[in-house]
Amino acid sequence: MQVYLMYKDMLYNVSFRIIKNKQDAQDAVHDAFIKAFQNMSKLENDLNLGPWLKRIVINCSLDFLRRQKKLSWLRESVELQDEEHEEYEDISLKIEDVKNAINNLKDKYRIIIVLYLIEDYTHKEIAAQLGLNENTVRNQYVRGKRLLKQQLQHKLIL
Repeated sequence: MQVYLMYKDMLYNVSFRIIKNKQDAQDAVHDAFIKAFQNMSKLENDLNLGPWLKRIVINCSLDFLRRQKKLSWLRESVELQDEEHEEYEDISLKIEDVKNAINNLKDKYRIIIVLYLIEDYTHKEIAAQLGLNENTVRNQYVRGKRLLKQQLQHKLIL
C-alpha cells in the first residue's frame, strides 16, 4: 500500500500525458500496479522501483491506445526530413501554456514528444515501443516540435 501511495500520482501524470483521458489514465495506472506487483520478484534493486514503475505505466498506456485503435497513424510511412538548425532566444512561457500546447497536438506527435522530451526515451526506444522505424519517430518528433513551437509563438512572455 505504501508503494501505491508513493507513486500513484506520478504514474497517473505520466499516463495522462499519453492517453489524455482521466478515467483511462487511472485504468492504465491500475493495470500497471497489478503488473508490477505480479512481477515484483523481477525487480533487481529497490532503488530502481520508480523508473521501473514508470516504464510499466508507459507500456500500459500505449497498450491501451493500441487496443482503442487510436494509434492507427503508426502505420503511416514517412521519410525523415532534414531537421532545420534553429537558434533559440531566451524566452519564458507559462507551464500551463506548454502543457496545453502539448495536449493540443495530434496523437502521433504528442506521444512521441512526451516520451522523448518528458519521459527521456531515446528515438530508438520509442521506435521499439511503437513498432515504428526509428527514422519515422525522428520525423514525427521534428514535425511535432515545429507544431509545438508554432502554437507557443503567440504565448511568449518577453
